[in-house]
Amino acid sequence: MTALLESTLAYLEKLVSFDTRNPPRAIAAEGGIFGYLAANLPGFEVEVVDHGAGAVSLYAVRGAPKYLFNVHLDTVPDSPHWSADPHAMRRLDDRVVGLGVCDIKGAAAALLAAANAGDGDAAFLFTSDEEANDPRGVAAFLARGIPYAAVLVAEPTMGEAVLAHRGISSVLVRFQGRAGHASGHQDAAASALHQAVRWGGRALDHVQSLAHARFGGLTGLRFNIGRIEGGIKANMIAPEAELRFGFRPLPSMDVDALLTQFADCAEPAAARFEETFRGPGLPSGAAFDQGGARAEERRLAARDVADALGLPVGNAVDFWTEASLFSAGGYTALVYGPGDIAQAHTADEFVTLAQLRGYAESVNRIINGAS
Repeated sequence: MTALLESTLAYLEKLVSFDTRNPPRAIAAEGGIFGYLAANLPGFEVEVVDHGAGAVSLYAVRGAPKYLFNVHLDTVPDSPHWSADPHAMRRLDDRVVGLGVCDIKGAAAALLAAANAGDGDAAFLFTSDEEANDPRGVAAFLARGIPYAAVLVAEPTMGEAVLAHRGISSVLVRFQGRAGHASGHQDAAASALHQAVRWGGRALDHVQSLAHARFGGLTGLRFNIGRIEGGIKANMIAPEAELRFGFRPLPSMDVDALLTQFADCAEPAAARFEETFRGPGLPSGAAFDQGGARAEERRLAARDVADALGLPVGNAVDFWTEASLFSAGGYTALVYGPGDIAQAHTADEFVTLAQLRGYAESVNRIINGAS
């Protein structure tokens, strides 16, 4: 085992011991994991900011770095299926197990190891609000307009640079009907639940019409109706219904246009149609053309960065990351980290030693010029 990997594992064991589950978002700006990070960043100017509601960021700079590394420190809650204490990291023959080792404290530990292996120029942004889809830390950083040639966002990508991924949108729809006895003849708008079901059929047909849209190896629109509730009982016409759905567009798709098209699937018009969360795709931009040519230009710019840093380039992915927020803010951004996304958010979450070693060596090379 190399000294760099041993150092990474020592830092990771300590990072896992800090409870940063989100929710409940009980993550403090003083002491705790942020105090530990600050104490282990030699030669860095460190700034810790509490953005409220458990959202904390630590921005650390040493020298005049060209690239910014971003890592979120919050984890999802542990499930009851863990076989041991999730905050006590376990070392096995080829892997380590613990809450957050894959998503994505392993990357944070490797960055600490690299920062202490030399005195190279480096910039880190650690945050604690990614799992809540409430990116206050990233938003505050973007508002400062600090220039960097590129941002490398750590998520589990199996040690490959991901240049493109889908966006995400979550939507709440409410339908209004008229209560009555179910034995009589109903017009199409009488039942709010019937409206919701008909909306679903039209929406699914629209999704199917986009099946051949493509970008960067991704195809079609991902769409899911996650919940429908309403009505009172089988012999009563439902006066109200609520539906929640989500979709994951290609980076080249116009999300506002998609929302209008989904809203138009309601006949009569929905009583309420509200987007509750949006995360742009990667790459992202305010004025991408219909065919995605500008999005492709930005994807190729990220590829140039990956090539310059000697990072293997992987396929586009369906999951969403905060790299798209940096891209929307004008940065060239890519996703790069150790571990397999299939292990994220699982019981007995793990990351292999080979993945940690590969990532630690690559960031050490970028920061310290070490081979």
